Amino acid sequence: MHLNNRYNKKMSFTQHANQIFNQVIKDYHLKDNVDTPINNPYDRDSIDYSLYLKCWIDTVQWHYEDIIRDPHINPVEALALKRRIDSSNQDRTDLVEEIDSYFRQYYSDVKPMADARLNTESPAWAVDRLSILALKIYHMKEQVDRKDASPEHIAKCQAKLDVLLEQQEDLSLAIDQLLEDIQAGRKYMKVYRQMKMYNDPSTNPILYKK
Repeated sequence: MHLNNRYNKKMSFTQHANQIFNQVIKDYHLKDNVDTPINNPYDRDSIDYSLYLKCWIDTVQWHYEDIIRDPHINPVEALALKRRIDSSNQDRTDLVEEIDSYFRQYYSDVKPMADARLNTESPAWAVDRLSILALKIYHMKEQVDRKDASPEHIAKCQAKLDVLLEQQEDLSLAIDQLLEDIQAGRKYMKVYRQMKMYNDPSTNPILYKK
């Protein structure tokens, strides 16, 4: 992935990422259907493409999670949907690791200071939370704007929305500061693979004992 530098001059990384996330959520809700094919407008080798794809996966999975909680869902359909959720989770994890690999490559020429510290969370896993926050904000705002809800419900959701917006602002700042620290050599990063065992037929005992 190559870096689109346009946000370096005019906006921070997270301002740019949040714009893309909002675009994704708007694009998805044009049809609001989990089977809608993705139409990623960005170049395949750009970070923008990966950010768009990341939020699209999150958005579709958000709606998977809504559907599967229908108490009247057909059990056969529920099992098929659970399989789709599992696959989506794996795609999400793989993409986060790909974005982390991008960051590591982008900052590969930076020499960490002798006293540089390791962050508890990698940049891409923080971006993962930022993408999901954009979804929470969108759907909480939907609740605030409901015409059929009680004033109590709207007030409760407005209070939650205020917290989510503050959280988005704080997380965005923290991510930008982390990237600045990595760029300056004050922090360094490592990329760890998740090594999920339940998706691997060689490590899941339910699968390999069949």
